[in-house]
Amino acid sequence: MEQNVKTNWAQFIPLATVFFFWGFVAASNDILIPVFKEAFKLSQFESQLVSFAFYIAYTVGSLIYIGLSAAMKTDLINKIGYKNSLSLGLSISAVGTLLFYPAANSGSFTLMLSGLFIVALGFSLQQTVANPLAIALGSVKTGSQRLTLAGGINNFGTTIGPLIVSFAIFGTATSAHTTLDIESVKIPYLILGAAFLLVAILLKFSALPDKPALTAAVEESDNKKGSALKYPQLVLGMIAIFVYVGVEVSTASNLPEYMIKELGFSTKDIAPYISLYWASMMIGRWTGAVEAFTDKVSLQKILRFIAPYLAFGIFLLVNALANHDLAPFYVYGVIILVLILADIMSKGNPARMLLIFSLVGVIALLIGMFTTGMVSVYAITSVGLFCSTLWPCIFTLAVSGLGKNTSQGSSYLIMMIMGGAIISPLQGLVAEVIGIQYSYIVGILCFAYLVFYALKATSILKAQGISFDKKVAGGH
Repeated sequence: MEQNVKTNWAQFIPLATVFFFWGFVAASNDILIPVFKEAFKLSQFESQLVSFAFYIAYTVGSLIYIGLSAAMKTDLINKIGYKNSLSLGLSISAVGTLLFYPAANSGSFTLMLSGLFIVALGFSLQQTVANPLAIALGSVKTGSQRLTLAGGINNFGTTIGPLIVSFAIFGTATSAHTTLDIESVKIPYLILGAAFLLVAILLKFSALPDKPALTAAVEESDNKKGSALKYPQLVLGMIAIFVYVGVEVSTASNLPEYMIKELGFSTKDIAPYISLYWASMMIGRWTGAVEAFTDKVSLQKILRFIAPYLAFGIFLLVNALANHDLAPFYVYGVIILVLILADIMSKGNPARMLLIFSLVGVIALLIGMFTTGMVSVYAITSVGLFCSTLWPCIFTLAVSGLGKNTSQGSSYLIMMIMGGAIISPLQGLVAEVIGIQYSYIVGILCFAYLVFYALKATSILKAQGISFDKKVAGGH
């Protein structure tokens, strides 16, 4: 595989469309939560069942995949091929979007949740295929940078998703149309379903490899005996993925309730701030992906300042096109400097980056909990900046030293995306007891575990003769 040292952009770009879709739908859920809460008269805990239904589907999908592979005595994805698996995953997601039509017509919250569950079930299969495929489309050494770049494209979807869905439900920011009509959600999701099917067909006939050499080699050498679980860096890393996805999702999905209840925002005015949270993920990931574009250290230093502000510029542009007032957001440019400084301090070491970013995440949530007004809102949205690169950091630490058990370890990690399903409703429950603002103590506890994992994984890996103190190219 290493002879193909350049990233295959002709194959990578079509693949990136599925990363975009995951982000678009996941962030749009944060608009649906307050809309459903109001329309169906739900408690804060009940409204978080949107996150539960969506993220638990990833775990159910992983278990179905593992179960079918075991029953067939062969890896399901290797058998039907990577392109076919992607197309199948998109088709499953399209079926889920169709449920929004009868759900909206009948005003059924249960049917809405079922639709989201099936959409995410398709995403589970897509994730299992697309993550290793992104790594395989070029040099292994820049694999995790490609994954971070794909994450940046994912977060372009998360930036515009809330704006488009909010526009579909409420009209423009200046519109007098403020009444809530649950039937208005069905059109954007039917359009999304059509897009899923179109991309499924395009990917089926694209130049993407059906059996990438890198992943095929890993599959052949993987004994599938469950021995990956004997590595403490993986077991502790599974908990780390669980709490990381949990804090990322619950921070955003509980933000509308805080802004409505404590700051007096109306439901229709929340979208730009949800967009800013997910744009923060994009800002951080674009910063972390600069090594995928160039090996020159001097150019990387320049790009580390250009990339985050370019991503921030995209956020401002899409909000300008949506006729939102940009004045409240310019000050956020200063907060981005904290991200750049934290990124420079990490020196490309995934354990150090996980430690620094998690500590700053704790500080951001403490500020969000103990200040008021827009200062608290910006503190909470900045959590997106410091969550942005944690996935590849945790993934790298968790699978380091696993050797032939690497792909098996990866499937266990993807299963732990269910953290988004558990921790969001948990924060909703805590909010009903101690109030929405103080419920962010849940996120602080998640970051505290990530600080522990960054320190513990470093000592575990050093004992195994693995150190990231020297040059780390994408965690390899």
